[in-house]
Formats: sequence, C-alpha cells, structure tokens
Amino acid sequence: MRAEEIAAALPGALCAAWGATRVTVEHVRRMTGGASRETWALDVTVERADAPPRTLPLVLRGFQKETPQAMDARAEYTVLQAAVAAGVPVPRPLLLAEDLLDTPFYLMERIEGETIGRRLIKDAAYAGARAVMTEQLGAVLARIHRIALTPEVRAALPPGPPPGVPPALHELDRYEDTYRRITPDPHPAFELAFRWLRRHAPPAPRVTFAHGDYRIGNVIFGPEGVRAVLDWELAHVGDPMEDLGWICVRSWRFGGPLPVGGIGTREAFFAAYEAAGGAPVDPASVHWWEVFGNLRWGIITLSLSESFLSGLNPGVEPASIGRRTAETEWELLELLAGG
Repeated sequence: MRAEEIAAALPGALCAAWGATRVTVEHVRRMTGGASRETWALDVTVERADAPPRTLPLVLRGFQKETPQAMDARAEYTVLQAAVAAGVPVPRPLLLAEDLLDTPFYLMERIEGETIGRRLIKDAAYAGARAVMTEQLGAVLARIHRIALTPEVRAALPPGPPPGVPPALHELDRYEDTYRRITPDPHPAFELAFRWLRRHAPPAPRVTFAHGDYRIGNVIFGPEGVRAVLDWELAHVGDPMEDLGWICVRSWRFGGPLPVGGIGTREAFFAAYEAAGGAPVDPASVHWWEVFGNLRWGIITLSLSESFLSGLNPGVEPASIGRRTAETEWELLELLAGG
C-alpha cells in the first residue's frame, strides 16, 4: 500500500458512500506498521451541494491478506461498530473496503492525544488525567463488557470456550500450547505458574464480550483523561474479570507505583467498574487473571524472542521485548509467593 494509491482510490469511493459531490484526500502518511497491519493518517475534505466543505482527520487501517491475523478488517470494523453502539469511547468507523485496494482496509476517525504510558506517569501535563483515569477506566470497561453479543458480533470474534470449559482453563490451554511449541529453554517459574493456575482456575459464572488487551498503551488520553480505547484485535467472548486483571499486570504500569496502570488502586478501579454497571468483582478471580496475564505476557516475550532469533522478524522491537522474559518470571514468583 502506497500513499499515492490511497489518495487516488479514496475520493470516488467516498463520494459514492457519503453522497458527496467532491472529496479531496491530502497529507497521507504512514503512522505505524507491522507484519499484518498498516496504519495511515490522512485528511479528507468532503464537499456537498447542501453544506459547506468539511475536513475530517481520519485513520486508515490496512490488513495484509496473506498474513495470519487475530481479526480481519471486516471483523474489526464490526467490533468497532458494536462498541460505538454500546457507548464506548472509540474512533468511529466510517468505511469498510475489502476490494478497493490490494489490501482490505477500513477508515475511522482520528482522535488526537497521547498513548505512551511513561508520559502519563511522569509528565506534569497529565497530572489531572492521573487523578481521574482510574475511575474513568473502570467505567469504560463496564461499557465494554455490555457490548451486545449479537450474531454479527459473535461471528466477528474467535470461537469461545467449548461448552462446560471455564474461560480461564480455555485461555490457559491456548497459551500453554504456544509455550510448549516455541520455548527453546526451560523456564521453571513458568512451569510453577502453570501448575498454580490449573489448581486455582475460577469457574466464571458468566461470560461477556472481553476486550482482550485493555491497558495503558491502548488508550488515547489527554489532560482531561480517557479519550478513546484502541486495539480491539484480541477481543473475544470470555470472563469479564480477565480484562480487570490484565490492566494490573506490572508491565502495563510503566514504572508507576500503583497496580492499575501505575496510577490507581485496585479498590478504586473495581468500585468504579461496579458503579458503572459492571458485574460484581471477585478479587480472587481478578488475582488469578493478573497471574495469568503476567504468564501470558511472558510467553509473548518468548514468542517475539524466537521470531527474532530465527530471522523471521529481525527488527529492534522483537529483540528488545524478547529480553524482558526475566521480568515476568520475577513478577510471577512474587505473585505466587503472596498467594
């Protein structure tokens, strides 16, 4: 996908989709990219016969057809539509196009703001955000867990646990299978964690829509706090306590002193979640998911390390993240020693 291709293809498609008389696409630039997705920023000016011209700041998300992905363009677009309908703050999806370019893509609003966790923790400009975001994050997560599991949404998500299998054991089985396939060396701390997690797996009395990667780093924020939730490709049907545990994983605290994203207490986060209509929080279940989250992140670091060492992904990012496995092992031992 190239900038000139985007600028040439979009005007006609947007005129047809939005009933515009003229569409101009400018300032197309690559934002980030990986093996399976490309993200582009662009400015689109829309002219209509009955209204003055309007310029929209947009983002284009492209999906490589030949690369395995957690979620394709249509599925992610469907999930974003469902999030908007549930009142979740997300970039509003505006157009899905699977055949306009060589790569399927969708367009969504571009929301300005910050996502870097260390800036939230350290910068004076975000002191106000630090004071309110714990409660905001709890309330937003309650809305996410109320996203309706319509047939369209269920079709967009990966298959859930088989009947009779708790979500905790389903996720543990998936990650243990990955671990056994990729790990080149023994990791006693991980083996201990697998045993503890199997012995203490919670039953999950209910399942809901789960974000799957709800944490600092996947939230756009400003001085006033939360603006939008990003990165929905790991969404699935699961135990709502999973998302409450994942945001408490130490790696997502970015050096902050408190367990919820480095900025808040568990008690304040849980209270805000429940006050906004979330399910009653089971602290023991959330603790299980926090332990699992550290193990999960550790396995992801091993996977990235393996992809770097094999030459499949020789970039700096997988190498640097792959070196962090020991951090997760230490954190797992600390968590298991405490309960």
